[in-house]
Amino acid sequence: MKNQQPHEDDDDWISKSEIKREADRLKKIGAELVGLTNPQLATIEMSPTLREAIALAKRLKDKREAARRHMNYIGKVMRTEDEEAIAAGLDKIRNKHIYQAQAQLALEKQRDLLVAEGDDAINQLLEQNTKLERQKLRQLVRQAKKEAAQEQPAKAHQELAKYLKENA
Repeated sequence: MKNQQPHEDDDDWISKSEIKREADRLKKIGAELVGLTNPQLATIEMSPTLREAIALAKRLKDKREAARRHMNYIGKVMRTEDEEAIAAGLDKIRNKHIYQAQAQLALEKQRDLLVAEGDDAINQLLEQNTKLERQKLRQLVRQAKKEAAQEQPAKAHQELAKYLKENA
């Protein structure tokens, strides 16, 4: 009776090996969290209990057995955490350069749209972002158009991109 196989209609049955694989996976995520810097950790949404456990794990790094036991504890705490939020935060940190490149590309597209369409694009942007000043935007767009017409260096283009980035 000890090694009884689950019934075919028992959907909730999970093998002992599957439970161990899940625990190991959570411990690996916990170890990755311990390896992050404090500013990086601040960007990830997690409970105060997990945050405290990670801080303690960083202090226990030199103590081999204590650190191993504490990593098991972090794995246990991870079971109650919002795993999707943590995974999204880790993904953002791992692929920071990709997100920055995408943001830069979107910023350049917005700048080019403002220069090409003028007031219509400015009005749409101001509806989306209330931090921006209409007069400053119009002035920078006007200067960028003037520079493009005279084939001068794109100083106003750079200033417009900088202004959009600062107020995004």
